[in-house]
Amino acid sequence: MKTIVQKLPAYKEAADIFELYKNEPMAVFLDSALENELGRYSIIGRYPYLTLKEEDGICYKNDIPQNESFEEGISRILRDCHEEHSFDLPLIAGAIGYVSYDYGRKFEHIRTRHPKKLRMPEASFTFYDLLIIEDHKEKALYLTARGETGDANQLIAQTIQEISDCVPRSIPPQRSSFSDIASSVSSAIQPNFTKEDYKSAIDRMISYIIEGDIYIANMTQQLCVTSARDPYDVYRHLRTYNPAPFGGYMNFGDFQIASASPERFLLVKDGIVETRPIKGTRKRGATPEEDAALKQELFTSSKDRSELLMIVDLERNDLNHVCKPGSVRVTKHFDVETYATVFHLVTTITGELHDRLSIMDLIRAAFPGGSITGAPKIRAMEIIDELEHDRRGLYTGSMGYLSLDGSCDFNIIIRTAVHQDGIYHLGVGGGITCESELEFEYEETLQKARAVIDAIL
Repeated sequence: MKTIVQKLPAYKEAADIFELYKNEPMAVFLDSALENELGRYSIIGRYPYLTLKEEDGICYKNDIPQNESFEEGISRILRDCHEEHSFDLPLIAGAIGYVSYDYGRKFEHIRTRHPKKLRMPEASFTFYDLLIIEDHKEKALYLTARGETGDANQLIAQTIQEISDCVPRSIPPQRSSFSDIASSVSSAIQPNFTKEDYKSAIDRMISYIIEGDIYIANMTQQLCVTSARDPYDVYRHLRTYNPAPFGGYMNFGDFQIASASPERFLLVKDGIVETRPIKGTRKRGATPEEDAALKQELFTSSKDRSELLMIVDLERNDLNHVCKPGSVRVTKHFDVETYATVFHLVTTITGELHDRLSIMDLIRAAFPGGSITGAPKIRAMEIIDELEHDRRGLYTGSMGYLSLDGSCDFNIIIRTAVHQDGIYHLGVGGGITCESELEFEYEETLQKARAVIDAIL
């Protein structure tokens, strides 16, 4: 089956188009709201025809239990339906979905002492018959269709007619800042740590570092926020006031995901793998002068630079397991990137994937990402489960796409809320080293939560 690709004569933004489809079953939107060299494309998936998910260790295909593993199922479909294309697009056919942090624990045989809190699969990918792809750089719009659920040309023609009727929505109003929220409606926000308990857990993690168990680990707390706000309105607020290159919205009926992630986990294109770990955060300043000072403070911070170096070493090692010998390189180091509320310190690592290996082999080798676990990874994950108060669930997992041509792009799920039963669940955390200051690390988690809390409340 050959996918049809059509460029539309008129350009409209995918964010406006998704308003038409946001309530459809399995509606998904991978959204590069921050348009830069990383955030060129946004993708909408429509007409789902096949879903593979893993829940409680069982693989389901369209809700029917399978005798093969989730990884085997995904790999078989990508292999059997492989389709090359020559278009300058990230994909023309494939699956969109997520893998949670809990899904990644099985690769390292890490058990958890925490019960499951949310009703959602540990991993889920859905193959979509029709994709709407926006090229932000070229200001162009494309439709692709395979004809799995109906005639491909008719699906495209119908979607063109629907798109012609869509109009831009007004910008959602800005609301109160996190500091106001923390003092005025704190009863709506329920953290799973007290401040002192969180600092004690960090102190214990530092003891593990001093004792030689680990070099660095990511310590997180989770917040439950009660709110009547519609989850898509939360996402619209996030993308407007805190745009990110790896954001997205997913409506799975029983739960919704709203993400404004700045971090890429894995990109594969033409056999080249790229990962971009983030380690080091500073808030934005109130004035240009304060902004510049905080940015320079992050760039010169020995603690943040050593933290990032340790994660770079871990992720280079992960890629070396699946990349051709000598191909793994650091191409950019210690870049300071600017976002709406924070600065981040970032490094870019690339490698060339072995010809005989698949995307699922790469995910098995590299997931969960080193920037949100620690080093050595297995011991760090064991300590994380010991010291944190809940399962991470989706937080610090990855969402993105799998293309039928063998490429993929995934984020790290941070700055993200999962909505279920009127409650928003979000995680916040940071890397801990022997140089960490307890008060600073706690306050950093609140700073990272600010954008998402502002959107929810």
